[in-house]
Amino acid sequence: MNSDSWLGDSDSGDLQETAIGCPYCGESITVLLNPEDVDLGYVEDCQVCCRPIEMSVSEGALGDLLVQVRTDSE
Repeated sequence: MNSDSWLGDSDSGDLQETAIGCPYCGESITVLLNPEDVDLGYVEDCQVCCRPIEMSVSEGALGDLLVQVRTDSE
């Protein structure tokens, strides 16, 4: 299962909060996106089911942050 979430209006390098859907349990959880993580992948555990979510942050055409989430088996 693959799920995407987007967050708009990136400004001044601050951490940005966004909601994503856990690719395991489907629950909506809140994560912080860091502009310094653009083009990097990292793993964060779901706050509900505690399973590892692989996240990849990229920058959109307008400077907004995009995050793609997937299971560790995808």
